[in-house]
Amino acid sequence: MTVRFAEKELKELIQEASQGEKYPLAKLISELERPDSFEFRKVLFKELENSGFNGDNSVTIGFTGTPGAGKSSLLGEISTNFLQTIPDKKMAVVAIDPSSHISGGSLLGDRTRLSLPVREKRIFFRSQPSQLELGGLNPYTYHVIRLLRCFFDFIFVETVGIGQNEIEVSKLADFSFLVMVPLGGDQVQFMKSGIMEVPDAFILNKCDEENLARASYHTLSTTLEFLRDIVPGGSIPPIFLTSVKTKKGIQELLDFVLKSKPHTKRSVETKVQIEKWIKTEYGNFGLSFSEKLGTITQKNYEEWESFFNSEIRKRLL
Repeated sequence: MTVRFAEKELKELIQEASQGEKYPLAKLISELERPDSFEFRKVLFKELENSGFNGDNSVTIGFTGTPGAGKSSLLGEISTNFLQTIPDKKMAVVAIDPSSHISGGSLLGDRTRLSLPVREKRIFFRSQPSQLELGGLNPYTYHVIRLLRCFFDFIFVETVGIGQNEIEVSKLADFSFLVMVPLGGDQVQFMKSGIMEVPDAFILNKCDEENLARASYHTLSTTLEFLRDIVPGGSIPPIFLTSVKTKKGIQELLDFVLKSKPHTKRSVETKVQIEKWIKTEYGNFGLSFSEKLGTITQKNYEEWESFFNSEIRKRLL
């Protein structure tokens, strides 16, 4: 691939994106989402590093859950409260929508559930089709988040509606929520490992009817108490009751999010992503070389990708 931007143009796009201009940022993201974006990524992230944008202090928040749990509407309310009450911070939302198994197309319907001010520079919204990727994320979500971390204080990632064992977002986010609905399951459902391993916190959304909400809260909380001894650290995740209709619990949830801190080391998430890339490109044969993975950071991700391309192809040719 040839890099599609001259050095001066790329610097201008980065500078404008850092000032909250949406079109330059969308243009950079569109390039990152191209299947042949490798060379562009190398140039882009090197330029970001040279310009002092590292994203180390940005917090990534994951929202996952079953279809219809109200993730998009909930994020819309959080965004509104964020803009009204937090004047000195910026946030971005990356929303993943399901792709068609027949046409490959995507409705990108999350856009219809978030009513955000178009000219507000403190918020940015981006839809992505899942491209039939398992785990609730898009193949390029990781690189888009790497970019957004350079410009925004909080990155919210809403996964496509998932089942019980797709936990990829929890490996990418600094803090992850599992969004559920009242009467969404009994104690056996709540005890399943896929459900328990995803979240740092639970959200019971659509709590419009108090009695139903309290019944589900009691079921979930007693299940978590039962599992306390096997949960790492012995502490159970918090549970939030929210309702977009009545505005219940929205501000409390936002206040909790604002207290979240970024992971001090993101090498784990980077290793997970590069192993996923290796398996996609080279299957289990490629993963047999993964023991060579040393300390990987966002800054040297492309160098590792280039290394594995070279090493594996030597053995295939």
